[in-house]
Amino acid sequence: MNGLFSQLVVLGSSAMLLTALIVLWRRGVPAYITAYRWQSWLLGAVTAIVGAFSGDRELYLVAGALVLLKGMAIPRLLRTMERRFGAQRELRPYVNTETSLLISGLLVVFAYALARPWMAVSRLPTRAGLPIAMALLFVSLFIIVSRKKAVTQIIGFLMLENAIALLAVVGTYGVPLLVEFGVFLDALMGFLVMQIFVYQIHETFDTIDVEQLARLKH
Repeated sequence: MNGLFSQLVVLGSSAMLLTALIVLWRRGVPAYITAYRWQSWLLGAVTAIVGAFSGDRELYLVAGALVLLKGMAIPRLLRTMERRFGAQRELRPYVNTETSLLISGLLVVFAYALARPWMAVSRLPTRAGLPIAMALLFVSLFIIVSRKKAVTQIIGFLMLENAIALLAVVGTYGVPLLVEFGVFLDALMGFLVMQIFVYQIHETFDTIDVEQLARLKH
C-alpha cells in the first residue's frame, strides 16, 4: 500500500513540475494561466491523497481550499487581467526557450542532489516527492527572473507558492490547516498587491514589459 501511495505522490508532484515547464515552453499568457490552474488542482489532489493515506481529515479541508482559491478564484482574476491587457505574449524572454528548458533540467538534477541527504534520513512515505518539490521551487524562481512580462512573473510567484505548499505537504507528511491558511493568505495578499501595481503600471506607461520600464530610468 505504501508503494502505491508513494507512486501517487511522485506522479502528482511530477505533473506539477511539468506544468511549470509548460510556462517556459509556451509563449502566451492564456497557456500560463491554464498551466497554473492545472498545477493548483494537482496540488489539491496530492494533498487529498496524503490526507487519505495518513488519516488526517484536516488535509481534505486544505485540499478543498486549494482547489477553490488557487484552482478557481485566482485563475479567474488572472483571466480578468488578461482581458484587460489584451493578448499578451512573452515574445522575447531574457532566456530563450531551448536554454530555459536546459537550465530547468540542470535545476532538477541540482534539486535531486540537494534533497538526497534529506531523503536518506527521512522515513516518511512521502519522501520521494521531496526532490520534485524542490525542483519545482527552483524552476518557479527561474520563471520569475527569466521572463519580461509582469503577468508571467506573477504566475511564476504563484507557482513558487505552490512549490512551497507541496514541499510542506511531502516534507512533513501533511501540514496543519492553520499553517496552510496562513501561508496562503500571505500569498494571496502578495498577489492582490502585485495585481494593483500591474494595473497602475499599465495605466501610466501603457505597457507591462519590465524591460521597457527599466529603460525609463535612462
